[in-house]
Amino acid sequence: MAEHKSKLESVREWVVQNKLRTVGSLWLSGIAGSIAYNWSQPGMKTSVKIIHARLHAQALTLAALAGAAVVEYYDHKSGSKTDRYAKFLPADPYAHKD
Repeated sequence: MAEHKSKLESVREWVVQNKLRTVGSLWLSGIAGSIAYNWSQPGMKTSVKIIHARLHAQALTLAALAGAAVVEYYDHKSGSKTDRYAKFLPADPYAHKD
């Protein structure tokens, strides 16, 4: 069970590091899946199928962006994000005014 958790944790860490790539991949898979589903529906014009696929992919992208925002929020709340950026911030912000 610990091995499964470490793999899940590594996937979570990759998603945190590559949020935009994750959202883009979800958009691409969403539009491909929606086009595949819509093409199986007879009696619809091609333009309507493409519009439906775009709308489905757009909804999936908004959900993925909301998920990325939640991950970002919890990273800031837990403090792991602040530790990562602390080395780039000056310890004394008024040191340059001497």
